[in-house]
Amino acid sequence: MRFNEIAPQKPLSPEQARLKSMKDRVKRDQEAVKAERARQKIKAGQAELIKIKR
Repeated sequence: MRFNEIAPQKPLSPEQARLKSMKDRVKRDQEAVKAERARQKIKAGQAELIKIKR
């Protein structure tokens, strides 16, 4: 590894830190929505299978 690849990053300014925090929160929320949709789809599919078996 080269030194410039592992060099420490400068601390973010408060404004930059706030923006990064907002971006990170958006990404987490998008992943949470995606996971919730998948859970609901699985639950609906399981309910449909139970309905068909009866």
